[in-house]
Amino acid sequence: MTSPAASAAHWLLDRADPAVAALARRDLRGAAPPRDAAFGSFVVRGLLDGLTSDTSLRRPYAKWAGAHWRLVSLVELGVPAGHPAAVTAAEAVLGYWTRSQRFSRITVVAGRARRCASQEGNAVAVACRLGLSGDARVAVLVDYLLDWQWPDGGWNCDPRPEAHRSSFHETLPALWGLHEFAAATGDSRCRESVQAAAELLLEHDVVFSRGTGAPAHPSFIQLNYPPYWHYDVLQALLVLHRAGYGGDPRTDRARDVVAGQRRTDGLWRARRRWWRPPGATGGGVEAFDWGDVGNQMVTLNALRVGAERLLSAAQS
Repeated sequence: MTSPAASAAHWLLDRADPAVAALARRDLRGAAPPRDAAFGSFVVRGLLDGLTSDTSLRRPYAKWAGAHWRLVSLVELGVPAGHPAAVTAAEAVLGYWTRSQRFSRITVVAGRARRCASQEGNAVAVACRLGLSGDARVAVLVDYLLDWQWPDGGWNCDPRPEAHRSSFHETLPALWGLHEFAAATGDSRCRESVQAAAELLLEHDVVFSRGTGAPAHPSFIQLNYPPYWHYDVLQALLVLHRAGYGGDPRTDRARDVVAGQRRTDGLWRARRRWWRPPGATGGGVEAFDWGDVGNQMVTLNALRVGAERLLSAAQS
């Protein structure tokens, strides 16, 4: 009898967007996809279109059409290292985040730097994925991330003196970026920093309050894609898995939360979106309409974080 996990894996391989299918083939079957596999995706093509335009590069952090956000999505969809347009945009993003005036206004309250470390974390991760880990500007961002890390292992931009605990939102992208840099360079300082940040999340069983045992915030258990800078249970499990903590028993409870949201057809769907389609009014307008690809990525990530168990079921 075919398991729901096996059905989901087969569905991704046979019917998903080409970029998602290629990632599924790599991560669920261990088969290396062709280098250009991502470019068959209409979402990848849509995000690349305009990536190096003046608008995208002049305001790279504009939500969500700026180069910063396009690149986060593109590397997660498998755009390979060295892609010319992506590298051009990444170099512009690195220049934007390492402007000298940014670092002249670092707010320190009660001995803790109050910084939106998700900005540097995502930028470092993207740069490393695109083959730019040796860029001196990446090293600058890494040094600042290490310097800004709070005693509990995370990061926070809350300027209030009473804010003494790290933000999950700011911590997860910083953890991802430092992991990618450590993986690319072997930097031992980053490995230690990643361990401290991972321990912070694991102490909370990924998404739960240590005081009440309930989810720390209702949005943390709502699956969504792309996550941008928002924290949720599935993205946290994915980053922890990449950093080598996917087998920690303190992730089990969070994995159960994800498993409980699987539909009867074996697939998962996003429960909310942080973006609005192109042409919408107001903020949070995406560069390109993702269609169903966000749901496909949610399903893929759900399989990824239970890779060993689900892969065994898919092959039985």
